[in-house]
Amino acid sequence: MCEVNYDDPGFYTNRELSWLLFNKRVLSEARDKGNLLFERLKFLSITASNLDEFFMVRVASLKDMVNAGYKKPDIAGMLPEEQLREVNAATHELVDQQYGIYNRSLLPQLLQNGLRVVERHEKLSPREADFVDKFYEENVYPVLTPMAVDSSRPFPLIRNKSLNIGALVRKKDGDKKLEFATVQVPSVLPRIVRMPAGREEREAVILLEEIIERNIHKLFLSYDIVCSCPFRIMRNADFVLEEDESEDLLKEIEKQLKKRQWGQAIRLEVEEGIDKRLLNIIKTELSIGDEDIYRIDGPLDLTFLMRMYGLFGFDHLKEKGYTGPWQVPAFPPDCDIFEQIRKEDILLHHPYETFAPVVDFIRQAARDENVLAIKQTLYRVSGNSPIIAALAQAAENGKQVSVLVELKARFDEENNIVWAKMLEKAGCHVIYGLLGLKTHSKITLVVRREEDGIRRYVHLGTGNYNDATAKLYTDVGLFTCAPSIGEDATAVFNMLSGYSEPLSWNKLSLAPLWLKDRFLYLIKRERKNAAAGRGGHIIAKVNSLCDKDIIRELYEAASKGVKVELIVRGICCLKTGLPGIGDNITVRSIVGNYLEHCRIFYFENDGKPEYYCASADWMPRNLERRVEILFPVETPKLQEKLMDILSTQLQDTVKAHILTAAGTYEKVDKRGKGIVNAQLEFCSKAAQAARAGEKVVSQRTFIPETHHE
Repeated sequence: MCEVNYDDPGFYTNRELSWLLFNKRVLSEARDKGNLLFERLKFLSITASNLDEFFMVRVASLKDMVNAGYKKPDIAGMLPEEQLREVNAATHELVDQQYGIYNRSLLPQLLQNGLRVVERHEKLSPREADFVDKFYEENVYPVLTPMAVDSSRPFPLIRNKSLNIGALVRKKDGDKKLEFATVQVPSVLPRIVRMPAGREEREAVILLEEIIERNIHKLFLSYDIVCSCPFRIMRNADFVLEEDESEDLLKEIEKQLKKRQWGQAIRLEVEEGIDKRLLNIIKTELSIGDEDIYRIDGPLDLTFLMRMYGLFGFDHLKEKGYTGPWQVPAFPPDCDIFEQIRKEDILLHHPYETFAPVVDFIRQAARDENVLAIKQTLYRVSGNSPIIAALAQAAENGKQVSVLVELKARFDEENNIVWAKMLEKAGCHVIYGLLGLKTHSKITLVVRREEDGIRRYVHLGTGNYNDATAKLYTDVGLFTCAPSIGEDATAVFNMLSGYSEPLSWNKLSLAPLWLKDRFLYLIKRERKNAAAGRGGHIIAKVNSLCDKDIIRELYEAASKGVKVELIVRGICCLKTGLPGIGDNITVRSIVGNYLEHCRIFYFENDGKPEYYCASADWMPRNLERRVEILFPVETPKLQEKLMDILSTQLQDTVKAHILTAAGTYEKVDKRGKGIVNAQLEFCSKAAQAARAGEKVVSQRTFIPETHHE
């Protein structure tokens, strides 16, 4: 039997194309008529927001590589220019699908349900036109800044992601020369303007750019408007920090943030039917190639649909709000959190179970006279973070407070700079991340003086310390005061604040030095057990899988008979149905109302199962260029809870998409399987547990050795 070469690029999928497949899965939720209408609007908005970030970072990076002459192929053997070509083609197709769903499905259904979206200002009724013109005069006109372009006024700087209206104008004095002018659609005003209901009792809305375009002649009184059209550009927002040469990381990031608005233009969106003369001026001034121009059949920037989701009066077209998150029986109201953790390790599953105990953990520590020190890593926090407030209060109360604020958290840099300065002002010791690495781990250590000596309380999580996203992202978090983990937590913070590396670890595994080797060891152990006839089973739930070494080991394990079940929300560079592996590897992706964010790992270990949770995905950046933490969950009751999460998702028949051998994702064939919506199941279980005052264990029987899709 010949040895399979798993280094062959044919065994891998390009990362960027895999991401586009993920966004198509989100788009499929917008297409799905089984979802309520306003939920479909929300999913379509998310695909647009996702695509913006993809361009600002991933496409921008590919363009940088092409411009620099970078010739190293990716995991799938594709050169940067090949990737860019394929990504452009796939993205144009995706955008066409977005607007096909918007125009042919969502708009007609909105109309049927009593909401008319005025697509063109020319379609306004006389009564609506009067309202719009008055609204413009009173609310919009005072905010606008028209910009003409001539010999004394150069082409203006167009801000990243801003919506603008370009126009060709001609002087009324008979001069036939065409001139370019533009006006930015102000982001400080609501983009959706609701108009009074007419006799038909049908609500109507119009977009702000249509109001401005209707009245644009009032901005250029000495000119005739020859043509006008909205346009929007995307710029390269992926700045590179010269950390070695920077004396002050905070100041360097502040400087780079200002440049983000003026990076290279990499994508231009214009309305279909734009005047060719107007388009030529815009593309020339912005140095945009034809392949980067998107002619849009509809309103630019579909992220406005998230605002439409919030319109009052259409609750019947939205999912009924989840009545949780629910109180966790282990943390009854007004309890002493430290006393509860001393009783047992506690695992929370957000957003089904409330995030409040995590906030209360810091709040109680800040007020507790026996707490000596609080140490925490912060990657992304909410705009009005109660955790930040509690840390500041702790420092003001005289406690030793050390906080690592990761300034390099993409698109949260500005927010984190504000919090870092505030914490420093309150007396906290603030660390601005590590040189050359992002600190992505989620860990809190509270050191408390008790009757029997010093005790360390630790919280470890898979998600950020963000009370806002904790209502939208699914994550798990562990509370423990186990001495072995407490010792490791102390070592983690000593590493982050100084240069101290422990000789060994008790329970935790950290990237970038040890974590990848730990994962590879655990996978190889399953392979060896299977090769010796003892069976093997791996279940991994991650956001993304694109590390070649991990994928290769999974292939090797599956080829020896290990059953590998992967739940991968986003990017997956691994393929299924390969020769010699067959059905031993399965991949499913769940796209639902909550963003799947947990990282959970199960290894059968010859009948002695091991469970882990982590802040890290199986990506090179997580395993090699970030500070990440993998932590074990060893309490049998909590292991059952993790297995319940995994098994329920492996049985989802509503929101799950299965990766086929052809490289496509297909919804689960429900025949003979019944209806299982994992996220709704978790909502129900959390409610039952809270009402019963005890944790709920899944009613399903799940035996890892024999489970099949």
